Amino acid sequence: MAKKHEKNNKITLDPGNALLVLYIGFLLFFIFLALVVDGYAAVSPLEVRQGELLLRDANGNGNFIPAPHLSQDVEIYVSGMVARTVLNQRFVNDTDSWQEAIYVFPLPAESAVDTLRMKIGERVIVGEVKEKEEAKKVYERAKSQGKRASLLAQERPNIFTMAVANIAPGEEVEVEIAFGQVVALTDGVFSLRFPMVVTPRYIPGKAIGITGDGEKVQFTGSGWSVDTDKVPDASRITPPVLTVQGTKINPVRLMLELVAGFPVARLTSLYHGITVDRGTEKTQLIRFNGEVKADRDFVLEWEAEAQQNPQAALFVEQRDHNEYQLLMLTPPSLDAGSVAPARELIFVLDTSGSMAGASIVQAREALILAISRLSEQDRFNIIEFNSTASKLFKNAEKGDSQHRKKAIRFVSGLHANGGTEIASALDLALDGKNNHERIRQVIFLTDGSVANERELFAMIESRLGDSRLFTVGIGSAPNSFFMSRAATIGRGSFTYIGKVSEVQEKMTLLFNKLEHRAITNIRLRSTSGGKMEYYPDPIPDLYQGEPLLISVKAEESGSELQVSGVVNGRLWQQNISTENGAMRPGIASLWARKKIRTIMDGRARGVAEEEIRAQVLSTALTHHLLSKYTSLVAVEQQISRPVDKKLQQTAMKTNPPAGWQTNTVFAGSARAATPAQLQIVMGVLLLLLGLFLLRRTRRGMV
Repeated sequence: MAKKHEKNNKITLDPGNALLVLYIGFLLFFIFLALVVDGYAAVSPLEVRQGELLLRDANGNGNFIPAPHLSQDVEIYVSGMVARTVLNQRFVNDTDSWQEAIYVFPLPAESAVDTLRMKIGERVIVGEVKEKEEAKKVYERAKSQGKRASLLAQERPNIFTMAVANIAPGEEVEVEIAFGQVVALTDGVFSLRFPMVVTPRYIPGKAIGITGDGEKVQFTGSGWSVDTDKVPDASRITPPVLTVQGTKINPVRLMLELVAGFPVARLTSLYHGITVDRGTEKTQLIRFNGEVKADRDFVLEWEAEAQQNPQAALFVEQRDHNEYQLLMLTPPSLDAGSVAPARELIFVLDTSGSMAGASIVQAREALILAISRLSEQDRFNIIEFNSTASKLFKNAEKGDSQHRKKAIRFVSGLHANGGTEIASALDLALDGKNNHERIRQVIFLTDGSVANERELFAMIESRLGDSRLFTVGIGSAPNSFFMSRAATIGRGSFTYIGKVSEVQEKMTLLFNKLEHRAITNIRLRSTSGGKMEYYPDPIPDLYQGEPLLISVKAEESGSELQVSGVVNGRLWQQNISTENGAMRPGIASLWARKKIRTIMDGRARGVAEEEIRAQVLSTALTHHLLSKYTSLVAVEQQISRPVDKKLQQTAMKTNPPAGWQTNTVFAGSARAATPAQLQIVMGVLLLLLGLFLLRRTRRGMV
């Protein structure tokens, strides 16, 4: 760069070098400034700090105006083991401009969504299920023509996007969604979960859409993340998050009608205040105490009076010359009082930023309790992960007092920060081996806040061997889709802990399962030899206290089913008559949803995408269901928005999950935007340095 000249013992600067520095400074400054202005830099949720919902004026004057707002009414009707939910979303446009509202929201991962209605005043437009690409075209065409339209699409089995176009100034548009789901039953406790907030996901991978010529990044959605090679739809599952504490948006009102089918001994809402009224002798009405903030899952639990727990339940629906059955069987405790088998337990703890706050406290308490229950015949290890993963011991150690104390000290000192690289933890926890000397159980404690589920499912499928994976969901709104599917593929079970006070009870129930042998190699057949199709297939292992829940499509009705399996090397079987099943609408849709889930799991086994798509489309269109490849679209025929009026698009913000520390959670996202900002500063400094050196060169100074 600089050339040395012997002149008055000074070093003179080559003017060409000063011009080069000046040129580089100008180039970097304008390139990186353009990148930020045009939206290339990743946007962090922390950059959105307004206490009110605001959006930029469509007139381009730089002013901010109030944004449309949303409120929701939830009605849930529970009859036995089946629940039907009607969700009403009201979009109110308090602005002076025509609006398109985009809202990303959660639903239960196993929900069978089959209904969409759009209401404008007294008019009701019923939605149709169409192939996703076709539905999108119908919606976009209606939007451009000025017609009111709504589009409901599935991004993940538990994440959905609602788009409502051409909401007039001062107008309210109501969209009604309806779906069915199955009530959970574990250890005699019935439970129903209704999620109310999308947990922000960790987005791994490199940004896609940037070419060597610097062409603009293409986003498929309106979220805070760019799309990446590992999560190509990241911008569609990362709604903007309101980070101002205390601000109440998206208020929710809820009413639940419970017809349990038996006398209820205990009815509890785990995380929300409720009022309970007895409608009739067999009906109970549950309501929120007013409006609640949509920042955590609603969970209702109930128990039957002593000796009232059903050992078997069957619900049926006749449709298209077939009988659809939902079978719930609670097997007897086959090895009560027996000695726990020799085990190797691998505990995996998520210490990423999303676990900061209440979640890491819950996780530490749960893991310490697990360690304290180990016996000397057990072997164990602990894997801790965030952006990287590491093991406490090189190999699994005995569960003796010395190793337990060391493990508890280690766990007590863990804190949450960094990314959520679950793949690195799975790589250490699952070895792909079969025929281990001991029963090998992997207990995974996490909130599951990741977006690359497909990659992780494939990893579990290929590396499981004869290990069993048990997931423990931590926090106010864990990614239940990932947690439950990972446990199913891992042939284990899923446990949810929503607050510290639940750790003792929930973990004790889990340990009771782990300490008793499961029923394996479960098969289902018709004793008459009739043709049947059931899901899940294959049926997972069955653990103490957990019922067997199977959706069946049978060509004949009134037959007898036989369930069989193996425990401790002995055959176990039970026959169930289907003649007296309770008739329930929606059983066929639940069966179709189970089938779609099983088909989609084929991706982890390497089934071709084209084959999966064809099978899912056939099932979803036949049963009028939402899926990865189908959407629901509703269009009003009359034109509402004048052609000379612009349409403003608004991505509706969501609350952060209760208990989250957003500064820690989004630290990685904030850093993702920093390089471009830093490069602008570097460009400015180089520009000033070039000017300074050029000036001194012209003056003949160093």
